[in-house]
Amino acid sequence: MMNDIDVIAPNLKRRLSGVTATVVRLVPLQARRIGIVTTGPGLPADMPHVALHRLPFLPRRRRVWHARRNVEMALGLILKYLLRMDLKLVFTSASQRKHSAYSRWLISKMDRIVATSARTAKYLSVPNQVIHHGIDISGFDAPADRTALRARMSLPRGTLIGCYGRIRHQKGTDAFVDAMIKVLPDRPNVSALVMGRATEGHADFLSALRRKVGKAGLENRILFLPEVGVDKMPDWYRVLDLYVAPQRWEGFGLTPIEAMACHVPVVATRVGAFEEIVTPQTGTLVKPGDVSGMAGAVAAFLDDREKMQAAGQAARRNVEERFQIEDEARQLIALYRELLA
Repeated sequence: MMNDIDVIAPNLKRRLSGVTATVVRLVPLQARRIGIVTTGPGLPADMPHVALHRLPFLPRRRRVWHARRNVEMALGLILKYLLRMDLKLVFTSASQRKHSAYSRWLISKMDRIVATSARTAKYLSVPNQVIHHGIDISGFDAPADRTALRARMSLPRGTLIGCYGRIRHQKGTDAFVDAMIKVLPDRPNVSALVMGRATEGHADFLSALRRKVGKAGLENRILFLPEVGVDKMPDWYRVLDLYVAPQRWEGFGLTPIEAMACHVPVVATRVGAFEEIVTPQTGTLVKPGDVSGMAGAVAAFLDDREKMQAAGQAARRNVEERFQIEDEARQLIALYRELLA
């Protein structure tokens, strides 16, 4: 098996993160078509894996090292130049901020650079290839009976708007709540779901949001729900009529794609890859932190049911055509094979 390894995808962070999730989603799919393994802590036991300490002892031949963090680029350089491993170094960047001098130096030493969006590519000063993230759409679709699904999940009747993810200022949860406080009073059949976890450092932020909702008298219509497992998420999209992604900053952002795959239109901010994901046919884009703009975009969908349903159908088609994980895996494998040739 050790001689069959063509690609090494390190994951050098124990805590779950977006990068870790990407590795966990992609590697098993890629492993069907190329010899790829992961290395590092905190990964599922059933993933193809090689221990870090075994890397220098792999049979000598060319391989690809696909880094997604600075520490992984640095280790790739050590393996290549100090331990003389025959590695082609790839780095995927999702960052939408100015890179530090150290990051720029690391990036300059890579053989190929991948950007997860056109916006991300603008922050890179070296040639790069844009490859969007994708999802496994087989796990996401419209419900056979949305009303029955809501009843089974003890959710309100009427129209449901969702906002899912970590609860913190960066994620724009406060902007979503403020927009709902503007929109809901005149629309008694509409409720909003805020689902996710506030880590210890953001507990006061969540408490302040709850107080604000209570002061507005909407505690029974803006519902704060605990985080659920990844396997439960498709049903939480299926119950929605509209999804809102209110982030102030985002590297890429998969939640709009997951919602759209369930035939749900999206109101999103102009951050991450959202401008490339959400089209005029599938949703509306607003400025980050623009509560009035967000409220107006949401209201426009709520007040035009036909528009909302048409956008939901177009949203599913958009994901099928542009954001399937199989396409992401295929493009990366083509890149690997080019470097291995």
